[in-house]
Amino acid sequence: MTCRFAAVVRGCLLAFPVLATLVAPGWAQAPAGGNVSAAPPVDVAVPGSAVTVSHGIAMHGALKYPAGFHHFDYVNPAAPKGGTLKMYSLGGFDSFNAFVVKGTPAPGVGMLFDTLLVSAADEAFSEYGLLAETIEAPENRAWVAFTLRKQARFHDGTPVTAEDVVFSFNTLREKGDPFYRLYYANVTKVEAEGPLKVRFTFDGADNRELPLILGQMPVLSKAYWKTRDFSASTLDAPVGSGPYRVKAFEAGRYVVYERVKDWWAKDLAVVKGQYNFDEIRYDVFRDETVALEAFKAGAYDLRTEGVAKQWATAYEFPARAEGKVRLKLFENHMPSGMQGFVFNQRRPVFEDPRVREALGYAFDFEWANQNLFYGQYTRTRSYFDNSELAATGLPSPEELKLLAPWRGKIPEEVFTKIYMPPTTEGTGSQRANLRYALDLLQQAGWDVKNGVLTNAKTGKAMSFEILLGSPTFERVVLPYVQNLKRLGITATVRTVDAAQYQNRVKSYDFDMVVMVWGQSMSPGNEQREFWGSAAADQPGSRNIAGLKNPAVDALIDAVVKAQTREELITATRALDRVLQWSYLVVPHWHFPATRLAWWDRFGMPDVVPDKGVDLMTWWAKPQ
Repeated sequence: MTCRFAAVVRGCLLAFPVLATLVAPGWAQAPAGGNVSAAPPVDVAVPGSAVTVSHGIAMHGALKYPAGFHHFDYVNPAAPKGGTLKMYSLGGFDSFNAFVVKGTPAPGVGMLFDTLLVSAADEAFSEYGLLAETIEAPENRAWVAFTLRKQARFHDGTPVTAEDVVFSFNTLREKGDPFYRLYYANVTKVEAEGPLKVRFTFDGADNRELPLILGQMPVLSKAYWKTRDFSASTLDAPVGSGPYRVKAFEAGRYVVYERVKDWWAKDLAVVKGQYNFDEIRYDVFRDETVALEAFKAGAYDLRTEGVAKQWATAYEFPARAEGKVRLKLFENHMPSGMQGFVFNQRRPVFEDPRVREALGYAFDFEWANQNLFYGQYTRTRSYFDNSELAATGLPSPEELKLLAPWRGKIPEEVFTKIYMPPTTEGTGSQRANLRYALDLLQQAGWDVKNGVLTNAKTGKAMSFEILLGSPTFERVVLPYVQNLKRLGITATVRTVDAAQYQNRVKSYDFDMVVMVWGQSMSPGNEQREFWGSAAADQPGSRNIAGLKNPAVDALIDAVVKAQTREELITATRALDRVLQWSYLVVPHWHFPATRLAWWDRFGMPDVVPDKGVDLMTWWAKPQ
């Protein structure tokens, strides 16, 4: 499962841009037993076969919520409707089409679209019907069929049909972002089996996740798009079927969404207690410092704080002292993912893994944590840190079964060593680390001549550019640049605006960038786009490093085909080990909580489930 297109796919739990670390919260005030507007489907096994028809589907194991449940445990089904939530976004926007590579989508645009299924925030990976009333699948999940709800409607009043689902799938895969082609690679056929039933057939690759990720697919109006160019960016607000629609906007400055008062799904159990604000507004800022000062002045209601220094020093102002502004850490138990300086291996300078390993020794995390981050962070060592999915110790016998066939084609350290990023005492002195780095560089054919690290064969000096999309990160990068200079390396820092940064990253026009790969508790098909060989040459993919390794491809397949939770954990840990020892990044740090500051105008759930906090279960306090 991935939240790559969280701005578009509301079924994904990391639901809203700018607040991408805010996930669904808990609410346990109201007892279960609220009214259900229609007779619920009942889970049944089709006689004479291993096919099940159900109201939901779990990746592994059983569903938590039975047929006929009244609402999720973590919401307040009696939450009042009304009021406005004002948020902010950085960098501007020029499109309401977030499904294609072109353009910069408006923040929050995912609220326009409904999905076939929605995820539960208190389960590892389970989904329940939204547009789909029932989900039908055989035991081996070689196909899945969705039967739509008769009452489902687009905002223009037209019904949502199986033809719309077929159109959405084909259009996204053929004309949408390359992500969709990779994500849906194992689907061989989609067909409407009547006005409200659609069937997806798979290639038999035992891809248990496919029914669930198809459930995350946004459903588009075929009638609306048939006269429009789907591959183009557009500022025409598209017709959707979701809880909000566009009320007003000015490109690059602000966008206002209004709640659809007669939303067809408002009484369903899966959305009870959610989408409570009458309006949600995003104002766009070009600079993070200006955005923070605007928050202090009350220009918008809520912000996540991603900068440790700001959290420690920037929120002492009168409104907070008066109790009008609240600050809180919302913990989560999701995998931290990986953030780091990413090497573009498409560049010759980074082809040798010894070079990439050496450059990792020039980053002094301990010094940065003490002097820049107020000691708030933990060094990241795994691509799945903060979870049971992270590789620890040496490979288990089960992991070795997956890794052994690739011996000689993956680093030998995978089998014999436990990966740990370089450490220092935090004093700013890195002599030992830099000495070791220079040894590695010399082994890779580089040597220092007149203070300049030079390639012994070509005579070319080592130099590269670190591309940034925000000046906020410069204070982290510049000390790293100074340490690289001590090795004789010329590293320059270039900070560009958000649009230019996005375009350069999409086209892989960079040497090094800072990148974050988010992870869920149930990794799957999205790993192909992160690390798969097929994604490396597709513009716009998230294989930013340009990794091409058949062993990694095989391990991703093992993750995708895992039949049990135990098999998934084993395969993910094996994949993690190979990624660690491939030196794709200089690992940064993580923080297992969301720093949230808000003006005290809202009610919210008392209990936050493992996946974190979701603003769409909050509500405006009566004035």
